[in-house]
Amino acid sequence: METLKNKVILVTGASRGIGAAVAHKLAAAGAKVIINYAGGQEAAEQTVTSIKQQGGAAIALQADVSKADEVKAMFDAAIAHYGHIDVLVNNAGIMITKLLKDTTDEDFTRQFDINVRGTFNTMREAATKLADNGSVINFSTANNRIMLPTYSTYSATKSAVEQLTRVFSKEVGARGINVNSVSPGPTNTELFMKGKPQEVIDRLASLSPFNRLGEPEDIAKVVVFLASDDAKWISAQNIGISGAMA
Repeated sequence: METLKNKVILVTGASRGIGAAVAHKLAAAGAKVIINYAGGQEAAEQTVTSIKQQGGAAIALQADVSKADEVKAMFDAAIAHYGHIDVLVNNAGIMITKLLKDTTDEDFTRQFDINVRGTFNTMREAATKLADNGSVINFSTANNRIMLPTYSTYSATKSAVEQLTRVFSKEVGARGINVNSVSPGPTNTELFMKGKPQEVIDRLASLSPFNRLGEPEDIAKVVVFLASDDAKWISAQNIGISGAMA
């Protein structure tokens, strides 16, 4: 069922992992998708090709979301191509896991630049360029509740994203735009699994009564719902997608 037919949806950081899964699911529901990437052009183009092979519509646009001028250019290029943007999905983000005492100034700045400034930059463009009755879906994290060591700065960035989400919903609601965030728990992606010994993965999986990590598809299904008209009365909310981990 094409619940997103005729909707144009911009997904940041969508070349791989959760972002790519979200893009595929949105396209399968009938949306025309803009795959944003910062440096992974090849992966982004592969995602576009895969979506098209499955009968969907997609283009790839490069932009570092932490840079306002690149975000503006991306919005303008997307609108020039599709005519409008209905939904913004802010998936782009980085995670640097270190004990707080070992976190450098560079670690701190980089995470806030991409996770917070990047979300701010795209929402600022969306404030005037997103179509009426559109939707914004930001990515937070279940780590805000799980409180795992080494995630302090990352969690701080996502707490900021949740507050941006709530206040922005009040600012654009008059145009029929609903704004929410989602909070995935540990998820089986290449980026998350890289460098983790099996015992750590098993321990994280055991935090859920389902005794498994989340899968990108688990996250994508919720994003598709929030992007649909069925979710229009949901706004200023943070939706946990963590299998009861938090």
